[in-house]
Amino acid sequence: MIRLKRLSEKPVLLPNPEHEWEKCAVFNCAVLYENGYFHLFYRASNNAFKLDTPKPEEKYKFVSSIGYAKSADGIHFERFDEPVLVGSTEQEAWGIEDPRITKLEGKYYMLYTAFGGRSWEDIRITLVESEDLRNWSGKRILLDEPNKDAALLAERVKGKYVLFHRRHPDVWIAYSDDLKTWYDHRIIMTPRPGFWDSKKIGIAGPPLKLDEGWLLIYHGVDENHVYRLGAALLDLEDPSKVLARQEEPILEPELEWEKHGLVPNVVFSCGACEKDGVIYVYYGAADTCIGVAAVEKGNIRF
Repeated sequence: MIRLKRLSEKPVLLPNPEHEWEKCAVFNCAVLYENGYFHLFYRASNNAFKLDTPKPEEKYKFVSSIGYAKSADGIHFERFDEPVLVGSTEQEAWGIEDPRITKLEGKYYMLYTAFGGRSWEDIRITLVESEDLRNWSGKRILLDEPNKDAALLAERVKGKYVLFHRRHPDVWIAYSDDLKTWYDHRIIMTPRPGFWDSKKIGIAGPPLKLDEGWLLIYHGVDENHVYRLGAALLDLEDPSKVLARQEEPILEPELEWEKHGLVPNVVFSCGACEKDGVIYVYYGAADTCIGVAAVEKGNIRF
């Protein structure tokens, strides 16, 4: 059974009250390990969330942006004083959320959720790209529909780009020849009644390649709104095929800062990376701060 082990009993990144844009929350981050550093791209918020209103209200407005931090050991991070990406369109009036980054054919692609704030469903998957992880360009909406929890596969399959996304409450896959037009949408995973992932599911970060298949880490939500992480294995040649899916979660809220925060009882990941045979999974805790847990690649069994 796969089970993540926390590498720190404390968050690795906390809100910074000295910075307006990240004073309330830092969470839900993409991660890459390159050139001796862990590169963390995290969602930051300037205000607390009030999600129980019929629609977003200006007096409770929170704006999300993307911050950057790096670390040599994966636990102690240095961060930029300013965000690397902020909302710049009407569709991003309430900010940009939950980045996921894929390195594909020498280029970095970040997919995030653009939140317009006109309703709670006013969300669109948006793509930007970079050659150096610093300068991002080419912004475009990938799917013009309410959608989120999206990431690209790190390789083409039979010459096609592969996209994972979430049409509530399932995980979907789609394909493209040009990263613009997407087709052959289909469901690959659904919630499981009676399990910890009974209400809705969505992928964490881009799947990681193993000898046995693509390791897909995902979040699942139960009827009590508890968010946990789980794992599935996808076929290398046809990632629409789920070869295995672990019944038990691989991480769940247990520590005080995972159970209590802006949104209680949440562990939610947007990315994982590998270093020296260890897979590091970074996760937002209670929508307030960031933690890290890991598993040795050799210990992954389905």
